[in-house]
Amino acid sequence: MNESGNSRVISSNQSGLHEQLDEVVLKHLSHQFRKPYQKHTLDAFTACEKWVEQQGKPIIFDSCCGVGESTYHLAERHPEAIVLGMDKSADRLSKHPQSSADNYRLLQVNLNDFWRLAVEANWQLSHHYLLYPNPWPKAKHLQRRWHGSAVFPAIIQLGGELEVRSNWFTYIHEFSRALQLAGQTCQLEEFQNKTPITPFERKYWTSGQKSLRLIADLNR
Repeated sequence: MNESGNSRVISSNQSGLHEQLDEVVLKHLSHQFRKPYQKHTLDAFTACEKWVEQQGKPIIFDSCCGVGESTYHLAERHPEAIVLGMDKSADRLSKHPQSSADNYRLLQVNLNDFWRLAVEANWQLSHHYLLYPNPWPKAKHLQRRWHGSAVFPAIIQLGGELEVRSNWFTYIHEFSRALQLAGQTCQLEEFQNKTPITPFERKYWTSGQKSLRLIADLNR
């Protein structure tokens, strides 16, 4: 999958788990990520933090939400919570239709920064969804995948029920291994629903592709 969201079957020069996966994940688990925050994300977090505190409800992250279709559906599914849909692309977020729902917000942010800011603010999530993020299938791009990135420990620290989906099964198997290295357990299963909640699901399933889902309880 590329940045344009093409639904073609993923092509990779990597066979199986990346040979440096364990080394990279363990390095990130033992070293703090100190990259300075980008101002636009810091400003977005400061403004959002006030709303979150006012709501006083369980917090759900819909990370890499794209046009926010999944955010809307997750907010409907979890009326007892607030849902933050986040994406780096203002253009994708601008395509989200108007909604009368009042328990979700869409934010244009850098997740490498926003997740760490949430950890610093002692936020604990009830759920965290990573639905079809770009898996960066070239072997040289391991550290651009969330489980291979320096921000991976923040995902663990945010807690909650983590759900990751992808049509590239290697991505999910690598994520599972990274969680194992972090002392976490998870379950994997092929997944398809009658009603897709993201444009990616709609494209994949219409073209006959399968999705693999990972679920992990990070509160244990």
